[in-house]
Amino acid sequence: MRRPRIVIVGAGFAGFHAARTLARLARGRADLVVLNPTDYFLYMPLLPEVAGGLLDPRRVAVSLTGALPGVRLVLGEADGIDVDARTVRYSDPEDGRGELRYDRLVLAAGSVNKLLPIPGVAENAHGFRGIPEALYLRDHVIRQTELADAADDPAERAARRTFVVVGAGYTGVEVTAHGVLLTAALCRRHPRLRDDPPRWMLLDVARRVLPELDERLSRTADRVLRRRGVDVRMGTSVETATRDGVRLTDGRDVPTRSLIWCVGVRPDPLVESLGLETARGRLVVDEYLNVPGHPEIFACGDAAAVPDPNRPGEATPMTAQHAVRQGRQAARNVAATYGTGVLRPYRHHELGFAVDLGGAQAAANPLGVALSGPAAKVATRGYHLLSLPGNRVRTAADWALNAVLPRQLVQLGLVRSPTVPLETAAPEIPLIPH
Repeated sequence: MRRPRIVIVGAGFAGFHAARTLARLARGRADLVVLNPTDYFLYMPLLPEVAGGLLDPRRVAVSLTGALPGVRLVLGEADGIDVDARTVRYSDPEDGRGELRYDRLVLAAGSVNKLLPIPGVAENAHGFRGIPEALYLRDHVIRQTELADAADDPAERAARRTFVVVGAGYTGVEVTAHGVLLTAALCRRHPRLRDDPPRWMLLDVARRVLPELDERLSRTADRVLRRRGVDVRMGTSVETATRDGVRLTDGRDVPTRSLIWCVGVRPDPLVESLGLETARGRLVVDEYLNVPGHPEIFACGDAAAVPDPNRPGEATPMTAQHAVRQGRQAARNVAATYGTGVLRPYRHHELGFAVDLGGAQAAANPLGVALSGPAAKVATRGYHLLSLPGNRVRTAADWALNAVLPRQLVQLGLVRSPTVPLETAAPEIPLIPH
């Protein structure tokens, strides 16, 4: 008798944990296939530390074949799904074409950079969704500092040492917090710049930083950023962008060579191509994470509009916590369709949030207990070590070395600007210009 094939599209937080749970439940009774553009699971919360020169990028990349024994990995990017023929079409890293037949499908395609119709942003800004973008940002910040040190024109020096971050959510706040410390360390190595501090700007149309979190966490992050000299501007965004600067919505012009786009995410464009019902770009599913009318298709994570039982009529937010738990529940419900366990609706309880602000600073509220400073830092790092599905000892070792050794501040030049465009459906893969 042929074993059923379960195909999981995407190996982010939702897809990875769906595959891991299914491998445990199936026990060899099903063929499990993960389709993903890379051979690793990316632990995105630690990317700002990669950009800040604190962590080796391999620390945040967990091998899929090592972490998912019994699961077949197919390297490729899904570009079409035939729901009637039950097949997934994909392109592999060498532009080859392939097709996967499935009996059950778990769609966990994730998300990409959210774009807004602002002139010049797509051409001049860079996002922060993958290792290539983190490596590019680290090199870019170091390069701009070194070029500023070499420049004699005060205007050019100022522009190269001005960094504009758009979006004051998790990513924007952490990128800014780590970026300030990175440029401070760079200044100490360039005597000409010691009395000319860099300028970091954090913009958002919201009324406060971290608008999606508790106000106590927001106040802590805001206080730390301002204390470090960050120009925090709420209710303000970018009106236009050029290679040499940006115009803000308040009419001010800011000369800069660095526009970092952390506005948010949107579901992977694959979702819209399915021809199934969507809600704000996310695939509509029921409380069992099943696509109505297609009992063989489940969806979870950022790609799915999962009903939020705590907020009737709304979908769960696009966060890692939800993606992890939805991936596990989708896996259990897929197994239930084969007689292992029973179908259960998605339920969740908030575990709290943690925001790493670099150095000894953080803001966290584990289980509702508000923390700041070193105590929050300990809680934040403990949470990340527990959540990392691999590389824990190496990550902890890097943190320990960072406490006693200076940062390694060199640009490797491995990722250049054209290879990490803002407008891409695969931020984890550098674009090779033709």
